[in-house]
Amino acid sequence: MPKNSPSIDMTPMVDLAFLLVTFFMLISQFRAEEAAVIDMPSSVSDLKIPDKDLMMVLVDKEDKVYFNITGQETRTKVLEKMGEKYSIVFNDKQKKEFSNMASFGVPMKSLSAYLNANSTERKKMQEKSEGIPTDTTGVCELCDWVYNGRILAPRFRVAIKGDQTTSYPKIRRVMDILQDKKINRFNLITNMEVGPGE
Repeated sequence: MPKNSPSIDMTPMVDLAFLLVTFFMLISQFRAEEAAVIDMPSSVSDLKIPDKDLMMVLVDKEDKVYFNITGQETRTKVLEKMGEKYSIVFNDKQKKEFSNMASFGVPMKSLSAYLNANSTERKKMQEKSEGIPTDTTGVCELCDWVYNGRILAPRFRVAIKGDQTTSYPKIRRVMDILQDKKINRFNLITNMEVGPGE
């Protein structure tokens, strides 16, 4: 009997591959670009920081302080509370823009202009800014951001993400602010390092 080589119809497999690619493209959520590049120190801790229910204070290599809180609805409510405290009215477009962005590091007086700017202008504003004020004598805006974030999202985990070249007094100041607001449990975000014997 002559033997014929079997032929396999690849059409269904190609269709399936394209359906999977399309599915993943449609459901993917892209993370917003962070306001600052932070080169974190490394550690052997294997505790993972969640992607949601998180309030984070970031400190870059120039000791500028940034703030981020997850959840669009929570972010909008925190912005409204800060607007009430500093007598600033944010319009719906600014609230929507704020709810979709990642961390930011500008003082309250510049926040309206920052939200109205495009991404290129925001980067320039961010570079010129001194970050969120953490003054011990004057106005401590970071204290207010942390306080309002904690009031509106009491179960959120709190984390500090600092650059490995950040000065110790700045990180100490951030820790003091958290402790002043009765936040005594927080995480320090680091890069994963291979532990001894691994």
